[in-house]
Amino acid sequence: MSMRTPLSRVRGLGSAKEGTGHFWHQRVTGAALAILVTLFLILLIAIAGRPYPEVMAVLSNPFVALLMVLMVAAGAWHMKLGMQVVIEDYFHGGLLIAAVIANTFFSIAVGLATALALLKISFGG
Repeated sequence: MSMRTPLSRVRGLGSAKEGTGHFWHQRVTGAALAILVTLFLILLIAIAGRPYPEVMAVLSNPFVALLMVLMVAAGAWHMKLGMQVVIEDYFHGGLLIAAVIANTFFSIAVGLATALALLKISFGG
């Protein structure tokens, strides 16, 4: 016996069967960020007060650059997922679609711009 009304069945309202995946993506990116941000803070403490050429040498290390790009990627994806939840809760109709699209493009733009800046530093450009 269904608890849904005939109108909701016709409109197709209800579970999209995607909530669990979204939940796990948010948890996995959060766990990755907990580790990566801790490493980033350790790096910041280690290079604090050093002269510019030494800081650039540390940031040019491929391992350090890889960790920072991973942190940016996980952070941008986590930001997109979290903001999407807020948008879906408070926006409706056409504004919802526009806000979700804007959120996706903004997250991608922030992630790419930051990753490109890190890669430029890493390759000495």
